[in-house]
Amino acid sequence: MTSDAEDEGRVEREPRGVILRAFLANLGIAAAKLAAAVVTGSSAMLTEGVHSLIDTTNQALLWLGEKRAGKPPDALHPMGYGRELYFWSVVVAMLIFGLGAGVSVYEGYEALSHPEQTRQPIIAFAVLLVAFLLESWSLRSAWRAFSEQREAGEGLRAGIRNTKDTTSLIVMLEDSAAVIGVVLAALGIGLELMTGNPMWDGVASLAIGGLLAAVAITLLRESKDLLIGEAANPRLVEAIRTRVEATHDVERVEDVVTIHLAPNRVVAIISADFRDAMAVGDLERLTDELEHSLQDEFTLLQRVYIRPVGANRQQS
Repeated sequence: MTSDAEDEGRVEREPRGVILRAFLANLGIAAAKLAAAVVTGSSAMLTEGVHSLIDTTNQALLWLGEKRAGKPPDALHPMGYGRELYFWSVVVAMLIFGLGAGVSVYEGYEALSHPEQTRQPIIAFAVLLVAFLLESWSLRSAWRAFSEQREAGEGLRAGIRNTKDTTSLIVMLEDSAAVIGVVLAALGIGLELMTGNPMWDGVASLAIGGLLAAVAITLLRESKDLLIGEAANPRLVEAIRTRVEATHDVERVEDVVTIHLAPNRVVAIISADFRDAMAVGDLERLTDELEHSLQDEFTLLQRVYIRPVGANRQQS
C-alpha cells in the first residue's frame, strides 16, 4: 500500500484527452452559436459565439503547450521545456480577458445603447440547449481530471490555489464559465420575451463579460505563480524529508527546497547533515545513491541535488 505522499509522486495525467473533448465540443458549439446570432440578432448569442470560438482557440494553444512542454532537455534548456506550458496558460488567460471579456462587454454596451428585439428566439433557445448539453459533457470530463489532483477533503478554492496542472484547471474553469454563460444568455433572452424589454439581452452580455474577466484573472494569478516558480505539495516535501532522515549515516535534514518545472516535473535540493566521521568517498557514494533512489521512489522528481552540511561544512 502506498501513502498519500507517495501517490503525490506518481501523478498520472491525461491532459490531451481533456483538451480534445473540450476542443470538439467548443468547435461545434461556436459554429452553432454564431449562426444563431446572425439569425436572431441577439447580442447574448453573439457574445456566447465569440466566447466558444475563443475557447476553441484556447484548446489548440493548450495542446501546443502540452506538446512543447514534453520536449526533452537540451544544451539550451538543461531542465527541459516544462514551464512553456505555463507560458501558454498566460496567453490563454490574456485571450479570455482581452477578447472574451472585452467583446462581451462591448456587445453588452452596444445592445444597451441601441436595443433591438431578438428575432426567432426559439432558434436561440434550441442552440443554447444543445450547447448546455455539450458543455456539460465536456465539463464532466474536465472536472474529473481536476478532482483527481485534489487532496481528499480539499475545497474548490484550495484546489484551484494548490494545483500545478494549469491545463486541467483552464479547461475546467472554461467549461464552467461556458455552462454558466449559456444559462445567462438564456435568462437574458427569456427576460426579454417576458418583459418585452430588449435591454435584458445586453445585460446578459455584460454579465457574461464579468464572468469571463473573473475566470481570466484567476488563471493569470495561478499561471503567474507557477511561471515564476512554485514549491511542490507539502506532503511530497515532507515525504522526501522523512525518507532522507531515515537513511543510515544521515543525522538530520536541514532543508528541502522544491520547485515545479511542469505539472509532473519537480526539482529538489536537499541540505542534509551526514555523520561527520564519514570518508569523502563514502559521502559521495551515499549522496549519489540517495539521489537515484529518491527519483525512483518519487517519479515527479526530475532532478535531485543533495548538499551535505554540518559542523565541519557550515563555512563551505
